[in-house]
Amino acid sequence: MNIIDLRQTTVRHLEPLLLEEARHWREELHWDYRSALDLIKRFLDAHALSGCVAMEGKGTAVGYCFYVLEEQKGLIGGLYVSPRVEQEPVGRRLLEEMLFSMRALPQMQRIEAQLMPFGGPVETALRDQGFALYMRQFMLLDLHAKLQETPSLNSGFRLERWHERYFEPCAKLIYLAYADHIDGDINDQYRTRHGAMRFLKNIVLLPGCGQFLPGASFVIRHPGSDELVGATLTSEVSPGVGHTTQLCVQPGFQGHRLGRILMQTSAEALRVMNYNELTLTVTSENRTAVHLYERLGFSTIKSFTAGVWPR
Repeated sequence: MNIIDLRQTTVRHLEPLLLEEARHWREELHWDYRSALDLIKRFLDAHALSGCVAMEGKGTAVGYCFYVLEEQKGLIGGLYVSPRVEQEPVGRRLLEEMLFSMRALPQMQRIEAQLMPFGGPVETALRDQGFALYMRQFMLLDLHAKLQETPSLNSGFRLERWHERYFEPCAKLIYLAYADHIDGDINDQYRTRHGAMRFLKNIVLLPGCGQFLPGASFVIRHPGSDELVGATLTSEVSPGVGHTTQLCVQPGFQGHRLGRILMQTSAEALRVMNYNELTLTVTSENRTAVHLYERLGFSTIKSFTAGVWPR
């Protein structure tokens, strides 16, 4: 088994592995991963994607991982090892090699990883490398099942569909909602308004998490103001499948069923648009959110690991 730099390989070498990975996303998460893989392929063609490949025998790729840089932070964008080989030791070697290279970069202060378990178990490997670990859940709602009646909204608020004028207020809302929140430990973009805006633009303007659906994305605001007290943002991740990319309610307004109203309104909008399923991810330690989703009919179909390495 040889571990080589990702920039030394080609799309031709990785194509079978990428197709295999896409099949896992489709069959296990109901997610069309092809657009993300097309982006990976473009970077591979330009020899501009940093990471590692595990090669077996006569140049057969059996695993790969990659990362991207964001100022002083590294984001592990993916790790996949084929089940045709023993996944855990191959995944460990890939992570060790890549993390050695990442930590050698003088600007590197933080590394974040959210890894779907298609490449085998990663918890021990990440923990041994000094990562703090967090479990997350991938949940699914059948939109054909009978949805509960949506609670009425307090007359002091306005429920509206997403509009581009809400970019700044929504970035502020995300920043406020995740102050002293465990998800701010996992994703440091939540810790500043600048980072929240970057996160927001990634899910609304870029295909970072599917194709944004403004018709199934809603905000709750104060009347006579664009100040937001809650928001839910939704994307399409495959035909007939929506994904909640963000749900947040401002502190001080939590516990008043606003999150429930937003989620049920979004789910009903998707059902009217002939979508079949709605998915989301949630940190297991955020029990309030997990309980809300379970009461709405979501079930966990996959658990995965998020990890953070701070210097």
